Amino acid sequence: MALTIHVNGKPREVQADAETPLLYALRNDLGLIGSRYGCGLGQCGACTVIIDGKPVQSCDVPVSAVVGKQITTVEALGTDAAMHPLQQAFIAEQAAQCGYCSSGILMSAKALLDVNNNPSDAEIRKALQGNLCRCGTHSRILRAIKRAAKELRGEQ
Repeated sequence: MALTIHVNGKPREVQADAETPLLYALRNDLGLIGSRYGCGLGQCGACTVIIDGKPVQSCDVPVSAVVGKQITTVEALGTDAAMHPLQQAFIAEQAAQCGYCSSGILMSAKALLDVNNNPSDAEIRKALQGNLCRCGTHSRILRAIKRAAKELRGEQ
């Protein structure tokens, strides 16, 4: 079945069963491989995308549920030439070790910073509670998000 979904500001057509997980449509049909398959149960956050401003685990959402909604993937965050402050901060703080969880964490952090550009540590932790990282870079991730928030506020 042909479904049109709006991804990264553009309408895109996918050929998928209505119950196909959004993650599969993004990766397999649209070639957007930044969102990762982790647990397949919506518990690890590796597949997090932003849907209508909210972070959502794309492995747990049928593609039919996002028709008419705005989906943002990590590919829309920035480019090598024009990185988003979150990407710059993750590099500066060495917040990614293996990097598998990074795209999901970046998207959860972006959703937070889009509504709160001066989050407390507790607010950052709450925003990231759906994202698991086994590398142990949690303190670096917190520093990176605070650094990006500062940049987004225009502070040095």
